[in-house]
Amino acid sequence: MITNSIVKPTPRQLDYQDWEFGLFVHFGLRTFYEGYVDFDPRGMSPTMFNPEQLDCEQWIRTAKEAGMNYAVLTAKHHDGFSNWPSQYSTFSVAQSPWKEGKGDVVREFVEACRKYDVKPGLYYSPFDGSADFYNQDEQAYDDYFVNQITELLGNYGDIDILWFDGCGSEDHEYDWKRIIGEIRRLQPNILIFNMGDPNFRWVGNEDGIAPVPCWNVVDALEFSIMTEEKESLSEKLWLPAECDVQMRSNWFYSDSDDHTIKSLDQLMGLYYYSVGRGTNLLLNIGPDRQGLLPALDVKQLSDMGAEIRRRFDNPIATISGASNPSMEWVYEPAQPHLVDHIVIQEDLSEGEHIRQFQINIMTEKSHRTVPVYVGQNIGHKAIIRIPPVKARSIALAVTQTDGQPSIQEMSFYYVGE
Repeated sequence: MITNSIVKPTPRQLDYQDWEFGLFVHFGLRTFYEGYVDFDPRGMSPTMFNPEQLDCEQWIRTAKEAGMNYAVLTAKHHDGFSNWPSQYSTFSVAQSPWKEGKGDVVREFVEACRKYDVKPGLYYSPFDGSADFYNQDEQAYDDYFVNQITELLGNYGDIDILWFDGCGSEDHEYDWKRIIGEIRRLQPNILIFNMGDPNFRWVGNEDGIAPVPCWNVVDALEFSIMTEEKESLSEKLWLPAECDVQMRSNWFYSDSDDHTIKSLDQLMGLYYYSVGRGTNLLLNIGPDRQGLLPALDVKQLSDMGAEIRRRFDNPIATISGASNPSMEWVYEPAQPHLVDHIVIQEDLSEGEHIRQFQINIMTEKSHRTVPVYVGQNIGHKAIIRIPPVKARSIALAVTQTDGQPSIQEMSFYYVGE
């Protein structure tokens, strides 16, 4: 067990954990090549990139209406195609027929995020299949890496997230000191995902499921779906986890995967397995070849947002409490009522302290206290779902701690079927 009483988050990390739910957008040249996969040996030509109805506002408006607070666009995926007119590549939107080579997906995406008050993030693959010098000249590739990152972080205003995907980088050495130095110089408040100098981390799978327990303090990172090896950290760090998962079986748009779109039941299950276990959820939708989120995906996301609101926007009661020497927080309604969800948030500003807890209810008839749930970490948020029970009182009892815990909020719900 990692003891983390002295490891604390930065205010920026706490902000990130409050965002909870975001949209992942896989879009680029590969969108126009049906059946292509990561590291596909078949070539691609920028002349195929032409999303004639591209509407980033449709993407972000849809996300906002579903309750998402941030969005991450693939500025450059493993194939190396740049979704902005990079001066350092001849494999970008500038070489495409879209808007006669004068378009810029990154700019339109960032501007849409600002319009709808959604935090903009950019995915950048350190591996680049279009750079033939990637494995031949590490110095030249570091120059290229820094130059492209400088464009992305220097030309579009404040960017909240830089999302590094480790796939393809398993055996490559980057000059991270130089790269991170430039990133932090350009964007001091940016949050970096999982590589270099991370502020938050990958959960370790692409299924949208956080493990139990899922602590905020770790001493190693899982950085690629292509390896089981973990990268050891020089010290224990506060690195909250993010669950990334696809709406369909493909990250990028496909004509042939409508049947794989996740049901509302499955999407809500993933919400419980991610946000409900203290992590963020980054749900991917691949815009189609016109540059629009597909109607089926929009409906599923809209239904998911509506169901989250139905279940959690109107608690029966909420109690807020700071430290409690007795390690017990009790809710006593005026009359017994049904409850099937309890949502708890630990105050993490001074670190994560709760190591084990249980939920006790006082029964309606016998007035006896009965444990109905035992858990480990609460962290940013624990969504506890129990069979409906009519309770005279509900108590959170902390049974193991590392330091003095503080509860930010505890809410009670009966959401039914």
